[in-house]
Amino acid sequence: MIEQLRAIHELLPLAGGLVALLATAVVIHVIVKYIVVGIVRAFAKRTRVAWDDALVSHNVFGRLVQVLPALIVFVGAPLVPDLADGGVQFIRNVAMGYMVLMVTMSLTALLSAANSIYESLPVARDRPLKGFVQLLQIVIWVFGGVLVVAAVLDRSPLLLLSGFGAMTAILLLVFKDTILSLVASVQLTAQDMVRVGDWIEMPQFGADGDVVDVQLHTVKVQNWDKTITTIPTHRLITDSFKNWRGMSKAGARRIKRSIYIDVSTIRLQTDEEVQHFTRFALLKDYVSDKKQELADYNARLATEVDEAVNRRRMTNIGTFRAYAYNYLKNHPKIHEGMTLIVRQLAPGPEGLPLEIYCFTNTTAWAEYEGIQSDIFDHLLAIVPEFGLRLYQKPAGSDFALMNGRPAP
Repeated sequence: MIEQLRAIHELLPLAGGLVALLATAVVIHVIVKYIVVGIVRAFAKRTRVAWDDALVSHNVFGRLVQVLPALIVFVGAPLVPDLADGGVQFIRNVAMGYMVLMVTMSLTALLSAANSIYESLPVARDRPLKGFVQLLQIVIWVFGGVLVVAAVLDRSPLLLLSGFGAMTAILLLVFKDTILSLVASVQLTAQDMVRVGDWIEMPQFGADGDVVDVQLHTVKVQNWDKTITTIPTHRLITDSFKNWRGMSKAGARRIKRSIYIDVSTIRLQTDEEVQHFTRFALLKDYVSDKKQELADYNARLATEVDEAVNRRRMTNIGTFRAYAYNYLKNHPKIHEGMTLIVRQLAPGPEGLPLEIYCFTNTTAWAEYEGIQSDIFDHLLAIVPEFGLRLYQKPAGSDFALMNGRPAP
């Protein structure tokens, strides 16, 4: 019993020293973390600059101050009474490894804060650096991990790094996606292929919406239904995708849609019908110029042109085409400086396609759809004025009328 008490008595200075050392480290940590860091955070909120807020939000100071208690343990370990040299060395190695780990975490947080500050600048929209920041963080973590292991094992980090040569093949396999993503990030940034805010379409991934984040490994797209599609960065290089940025920069969006005319209703116009269309404000100049053009053409013919069949005359489809063109040309929502065409496409089983090709002077989706619908509302409704009929495949009501029954 006496020997046990004597052994405990001999361990009291060692235990007391270790407790005192740890207590000192904890007290210093609490003071610095909750008082000094608290003051820094309060000061950062009151300043007008943004960089200190970024440092606080990414907890750079909170991670950096954790180096101080480990430093106290590192310095105070030799002062613990009756602590063997092996124990001192072990405690100092662990403390050194912890300090290196906290410094590594502080550096990665500092890079994240710097990227947040950069993303608040206008240039970040055209030249995002998040992928490169993530790559640098990976490099810091790799070297930080080597230094932590070297510190705990009390070995030279150069000795550990020298062994990486034999692990090159394994590292290339493990970091294959990272290497591909790095190359892709460089190409995307250098060629300005994708920016945050771009509208892109990538059907093979079901992506159709705005780019909300460009990272080293992935690009996030928020689709129009508010779902998120994640695309591997390197697939934007190996696969094709559509970027609508050019449309947004031009400030105009294309309308390209056809009206299908029943070919059986296309015919030449009589003089009375031609005179009828002079009442249309959009056709008055067209009718006048066309009549003069046809008169000059017919006057040059060497053959007899008294018969109507021998003369060149106006057609209802041509007049309607001219009307559609003039209607679009005078429309306040159609861009005046871009292509405006109303053309016929090759006739097919569904009739004669009359294609409207123009650009609205806005790129807003809802407004664009409203303009497009308004244009075709008018053109579809006025087609009968020209003696034309729209093509539509027979429905059940059509067959019922053919059989003499009332349409349902």
